[in-house]
Amino acid sequence: MRTVLHKWFWVWDYDKEEKWLNQKAAEGLALVATGICRYEFEDCERGEYLYRLELLENHPDSPESRKYLEFLEEAGIERVGSYMRWVYLRKKAADGPFDLFSDYESRIQHLNRILWLLVPITLLNLGMFLIGLNQSLGWVPFLNLAVGLLCLYGVIRFLIRKNKYKKEREISEN
Repeated sequence: MRTVLHKWFWVWDYDKEEKWLNQKAAEGLALVATGICRYEFEDCERGEYLYRLELLENHPDSPESRKYLEFLEEAGIERVGSYMRWVYLRKKAADGPFDLFSDYESRIQHLNRILWLLVPITLLNLGMFLIGLNQSLGWVPFLNLAVGLLCLYGVIRFLIRKNKYKKEREISEN
């Protein structure tokens, strides 16, 4: 049986989204398709799959990404869906742990990819707010301000996490 659920996650909460998907798998629901705030599940054995999300450097259909995804497939990791550059990946739980970022450097690189996506959106919205104030556009600039501040919050959260990983890397190297 197919079940469709709608749920919102902020980009800076991708780990919460992973946790939620893994919780659904533990309840016997396997993710089979994704969309904007849309998750389609099929029944499965409880805990059959483990899920991870990754923001790729390029669109999933690009040659570089296809090569990477083929490599993952050879390792028993299946691409369930994608949204823009985000890919939803799963692996059979019986095949062992599933960690895409096994070292600090790969975690930092992944956060950098997300930051390179989020920072321009933040700056664009904050800039549009300032321009809009000068143009007397009513409430529109304040919408840009709200989006810009929300994205800025995400940027700060990623920078804090990135610094944490850098410190942990330094400690582990000593």
